[in-house]
Amino acid sequence: MKREELIETFALFGKILENFKNSNENISFLNEVKANNPWFTKENILLAFENWSSELTQEKLSFFVQNARFLEKPKTLALILAGNIPMVGFHDILCGLLCGYHLQIKLSGKDKLLSSWVLQSLVEIRPNLKERISVVEKLENFDTAIATGSNNTAKYFSSYFKNIPHIIRQNRTSIAVLTGQETKEELSLLSNDVFDYFGLGCRNVSKVFIPEDFDLNRLFEAFFPHNDIINHHKYANNFDYYRAIYLLNQDNFMENGFLLLKEDSGLHTPVSVLFYSRYQVLNQVENFIDSHQDELQCIVSNLGLKNTDFGKSQKPKLDDFADGVNTLAFLSSI
Repeated sequence: MKREELIETFALFGKILENFKNSNENISFLNEVKANNPWFTKENILLAFENWSSELTQEKLSFFVQNARFLEKPKTLALILAGNIPMVGFHDILCGLLCGYHLQIKLSGKDKLLSSWVLQSLVEIRPNLKERISVVEKLENFDTAIATGSNNTAKYFSSYFKNIPHIIRQNRTSIAVLTGQETKEELSLLSNDVFDYFGLGCRNVSKVFIPEDFDLNRLFEAFFPHNDIINHHKYANNFDYYRAIYLLNQDNFMENGFLLLKEDSGLHTPVSVLFYSRYQVLNQVENFIDSHQDELQCIVSNLGLKNTDFGKSQKPKLDDFADGVNTLAFLSSI
């Protein structure tokens, strides 16, 4: 199979994603997915489809792989996929196939239906892909691996794959750094970085750095359009639980009925919680970033901090590689 055929396949799949919401049968399938995993709501799946459909064009895909090697004699890539948000493992599938690999895929228990549909759709477009894609419970006889999991599973993966080339991904999150000069529109866009996919992705903002004199009510005002998120039962359960914990511990926090805003030096937050820290000089934030490089995915800001634009953290481009590791370059080097 030639790379040009694969590029055409993914471009056609992009069209399927673009038109997906126009079919009642498809919407029925999304309801089935949500029943299997309540975090995978119709709105969140369609958001992921919209973002991917804009990237899966013939032109963008061709440019994306122009410097990547294509295996004439395919090797086998083992993929252990995450399942925290819709389509989270698709980029690895894309890169593996576009580099000419056979894929052995272990799906997350949280995302068997949607990922299976994605793989089935690719095979329906290009039937001979069936020879290159295997969904398995036990990985075996592979040449390289990409595995995504928690910090605990990452230790296991590193040991398990120690004798072959591998990429191991673990817990990361994202931050925002505000100057106080942001417009209402920019703060509104920031709300998407916080609330898209219920904040479950590594690209979601879990902590904001703000100047000492920043008025937190500006965040609550900008975030208010997302207030209906509290109607999701699992999100509401998290909100009620952590609100009760903070009250029992007599922690200082603010809340607006759907978000808990807590001053905290930590980085990783539970669902429904956003941490914040105040700073006097930007150098304090830069020092924090330097000491937490291995835990950060995106830095949302207008400042020159390797930043992601407001509202763009969960709208990655093809070359926004997870953890800053170029997957194409890795696969081309083997």
